[in-house]
Amino acid sequence: MSTPVMMRPTLAALAFATLLSVSAAPQAQDEFTAPLTALAASDIAAFATDPVLIDAINAQNAMSSSYDQAKIDELDAQWRAEVGAASKPLIDATLANAASQYLVGVQEESLGKYTEIFAMDAKGLNVAQSTLTSDYWQGDEDKFTASYGAGAGSVHIGEIEQDESTQAFQSQVSIPISDPATGELIGAITVGVDVSML
Repeated sequence: MSTPVMMRPTLAALAFATLLSVSAAPQAQDEFTAPLTALAASDIAAFATDPVLIDAINAQNAMSSSYDQAKIDELDAQWRAEVGAASKPLIDATLANAASQYLVGVQEESLGKYTEIFAMDAKGLNVAQSTLTSDYWQGDEDKFTASYGAGAGSVHIGEIEQDESTQAFQSQVSIPISDPATGELIGAITVGVDVSML
């Protein structure tokens, strides 16, 4: 008896999830390290240097360069409060900017490979994003400290985790962003990658 066509994707996802669940985490991680690193060096590095993104990061760096930790914490607290609120001025301004719209397009064109994309300034504050993040400041997280903090050419590959909302197994790949015109390190980008699509 053949499996109905509509069930095949579900069965494939279940088989993939079982494979990851049964395999030890380091083995699963190792299996995807090379393709995720290659993706970072090719596709992600290419779209991370689009002028609309570079301009947005440079503009935000000009504003945030004077921020102390108290100001960063204040903005992060505002963002977190806005996530569940009716009025979302900081979130709305970020999601509506041209760089965020660019990242929305990149995510849509990936046909599901990219589950989220967000770019950060030199302080680790969100500049642009394809989807809503739970917080505004990433500066104390590995995705920022192990990419921007490690310097040009670095790649940080996060643990493979199951996304609660999509049930997809994903890894966050983060790289620093340099301004192509100056070579100056200006920020970082994190891309959630559905590892079943590698």
